[in-house]
Amino acid sequence: MRLIISFAALFLSVVLLQLSSGSLGPLDALSGLALDFTRQEIGMLGSAHFLGFFIGCWWAPRLMGSVGHSRAFAAFTAAGAIGLIAHMLIVDPIAWALMRVASGMCVAGCYTVVEAWLQAKVTNESRGRAMGVYRLIDMGGSLAAQLVIGVLEPASYVSYNLLAIVCCAALLPLTLTTIKQPETPDAPRLRPRLAAQRSPLAAAGVIVAALSSASFRMVGPIYGQEVGLTTPQIAWFMASFVLGGALAQYPVGWIADKYDRRWVLIWLSAAAMCSCAITALSAGLGTYGIMLSAGLFGLTTFPIYSVAAAHAHDFADSSERVELSAALMFYFALGAIAAPFTASALIDNFGPPALFAMIAIGHGGLILFGLARMRARATPSKRTAYIYAPRTSFLIGRLTGRSRDRH
Repeated sequence: MRLIISFAALFLSVVLLQLSSGSLGPLDALSGLALDFTRQEIGMLGSAHFLGFFIGCWWAPRLMGSVGHSRAFAAFTAAGAIGLIAHMLIVDPIAWALMRVASGMCVAGCYTVVEAWLQAKVTNESRGRAMGVYRLIDMGGSLAAQLVIGVLEPASYVSYNLLAIVCCAALLPLTLTTIKQPETPDAPRLRPRLAAQRSPLAAAGVIVAALSSASFRMVGPIYGQEVGLTTPQIAWFMASFVLGGALAQYPVGWIADKYDRRWVLIWLSAAAMCSCAITALSAGLGTYGIMLSAGLFGLTTFPIYSVAAAHAHDFADSSERVELSAALMFYFALGAIAAPFTASALIDNFGPPALFAMIAIGHGGLILFGLARMRARATPSKRTAYIYAPRTSFLIGRLTGRSRDRH
């Protein structure tokens, strides 16, 4: 309890940030449909968000070194709030895409500050508990953010203004905390080749994870509307995906620590292909069937990033943990930038099931690549611990590194 209280300001800022930024993607998709944006333009907004996310991951450690943690957090939050408020002032897809770059930078920058602060304050004894609480709060905030969509009117200044207010409120706990700011951590070097060198399968796995989660989060509302869901039902549809992913973490983690992680990735991808087929055909199963299929989709796709990351860290030493995490995030960002636009274009040309056909093809490729990699080398005898790693910033490797080494 003392640990939770000591980080209460940081965790409250995370919840408020999730409620504002996590709601924006689905709200933009529904607003775009209401404003007669094309589906490709709506997909472009999701891709723009992840472009900003990547820029924020790279820039945030450097900005912290120049102005400090609190000022960096304030700058990124201001960028996100400006992007939110400006939505209904300039109703244009290109302008909205630029605003989404700002929101992506806000998310990555703010999470970088929070994770750097956590890293500086936790000890080896408290690291596991702190990460557990952090993951729980982050996932809970993400789940709540999807449900908020059910009460926000699309294409409404009031809706975007409310999210901007929540975004601004995220400033208060962290900037007013009495906890002394930590020393600025060194920015990790971005070496994308490191992930490919340590584990080509892990690099491919995080790209496929991005293909699944980024396209569903940003384009899922379009699919929901196409199959006849109302706005409140779309909120539950998106929340079911997040809830399914949350429920999968512990059992998949146990399996990934017990068995060859390449087989875990292969079987997860096979299950994901089945869940894609079920979700694509769920329109005829009624509302509850659609919700259950979304939960199954989250259950089978959400853990792939963490399993792939654990597999990559099996082949790395302690000195490479942070840079390897940054390299994996780089590949995830590449996939996440491309996925929403591609998915929306496919839906526009071939109908709603094309979203899940694209994801299924990606997982099929991962299965084939995984089988090929199993012939290339044996699994390592000493393995790191499976850790659910939120895809939040390049600095997440600092929080998870020592936990992996203690396994």
